[in-house]
Amino acid sequence: MPTTTEDVSPDRVVDFDIYDPAVTIPVDRMQEHAAALARKAPLVYSTAHGGHWIVTRYDEVHEILRSPDLFSSHPNNLVDAGQGKFIPLELDPPEHTAYRFALQPLFNPARMRALEGQIRDLVNELIDGFAARGEAEFVAEFAHELPTRVFLALMGWPMADAPLFTEATEVALNGRPGDTPEQADQSRAEAAMSMFAYFGKVVAERRGPEGVVGNDVTAELMRAPVTVDGAERLLTDEELTRMFFLLLIAGLHTVQGALAWGVMHLSANPEQRQRLVDDAGAVPDAVEEILRYEAAVSMGRRARQDVEIGGVHVKAGDQLLLLLCGANRDESQFEAPDELRIDRTPNRHLAFGSGPHRCIGSHLARIELRIALEELHRRLPDYRLDPANPPLTLPSQVRSVAKLPIRFTAVPPRP
Repeated sequence: MPTTTEDVSPDRVVDFDIYDPAVTIPVDRMQEHAAALARKAPLVYSTAHGGHWIVTRYDEVHEILRSPDLFSSHPNNLVDAGQGKFIPLELDPPEHTAYRFALQPLFNPARMRALEGQIRDLVNELIDGFAARGEAEFVAEFAHELPTRVFLALMGWPMADAPLFTEATEVALNGRPGDTPEQADQSRAEAAMSMFAYFGKVVAERRGPEGVVGNDVTAELMRAPVTVDGAERLLTDEELTRMFFLLLIAGLHTVQGALAWGVMHLSANPEQRQRLVDDAGAVPDAVEEILRYEAAVSMGRRARQDVEIGGVHVKAGDQLLLLLCGANRDESQFEAPDELRIDRTPNRHLAFGSGPHRCIGSHLARIELRIALEELHRRLPDYRLDPANPPLTLPSQVRSVAKLPIRFTAVPPRP
């Protein structure tokens, strides 16, 4: 039988729910919650969502991520929006390996570096859209638009469909504003199903009489052979749609959040921001520190067998939630972890995970973040938050910034 509160020392039982709006609204207190949980123990037991362990510290998070033989990645989510496995995130080795292998060439470092010119043009095009106003809603006008447009260009999907993805991914992660917990579960499922229908239509349209049409990521995945159970075959329509959904969620909200948190925290640290204005060469290390400082993702794992970790007995079948934001501020690994230090080194953060499921899009994310910070500090060096209109952060296992009004000295757009 899985663990219950009766099996756990009372001092390790908590009622923390990562989906609770009170975690981030009206003020984002996720880091405070993570720190309070970590002070209790490396593992605590939450009564939310049927009961699950919360893993709070670096060593235990790292060990679990690197031990797929002991901890399955399915289910990853405490709330199942997709009614099935997300591929390849929720597959374990060796099954996972074939699907990961199909994706790997599409996101290799050389291919991602080749996109740098296009991404820089896009970054400056977005800045041009609001530079002369002296103010912007940074998420809607930049932080969301950048990864969305990069993703759509990679996939070869119409840019006109960007608003559809904006709404559907937000609802799939967070439900609709004002939803009860039960309504939020239904909203998430409906949003995921609408996305699966869209992806199914994309796949059907790409199949022409002479084969798959196009040379983008969509077409290449549709043509990519996978070896499953010793036999080589193409990905099924359902496998493709579940892979597309995962790429969409992972590619949009994580970059959106990192961009917004970067602007928030650098606004609060003007001396460090000025170093980026003065020296673009300092940006890559700053990207790593922003990723460490506000890790958006809390990964799910399920124990495959009884195991001792973090001083507790975890039973086979127990669900675990890994707080990457807690691991990334573990004082045993990082000096003054609650300070933003853009030149921090070494910086072995876990924002992209670790082990066989380490984020396959990390190269692209780093490029997007680096170029965005280079151009923002070159063109809008005095950006600041709008004190009359505070940021809005939404809770979930992929925490996101939904609103971030900023002000700056207006500058003319590029000629």
